[in-house]
Amino acid sequence: MDVWKGPQGEVTSCTIIVTDANRFMKPLHDRMPVILAPQDYIRWLDPDNHDTASLKQLLAPSPEDWLTEWPMSRALNNPRNEGPDCAVAVE
Repeated sequence: MDVWKGPQGEVTSCTIIVTDANRFMKPLHDRMPVILAPQDYIRWLDPDNHDTASLKQLLAPSPEDWLTEWPMSRALNNPRNEGPDCAVAVE
């Protein structure tokens, strides 16, 4: 997350970096967020790391066994719905 001054005042922003979907995700979408392994956090966040080739290697689909799926309520699709009830699996 980043906070910066824009023409209209302070702005809080963030970026989700996506990559091609792995086999697990392909039936749901053609892209997926990049998910870093914990051992790669320091390398990714190091402001002195300018080895772009090494960093680009991290922008790959995660292993399929890192993900699980379960059915969710359609209420999750409406941005007006918030709270822990949106994260409850449905039967």
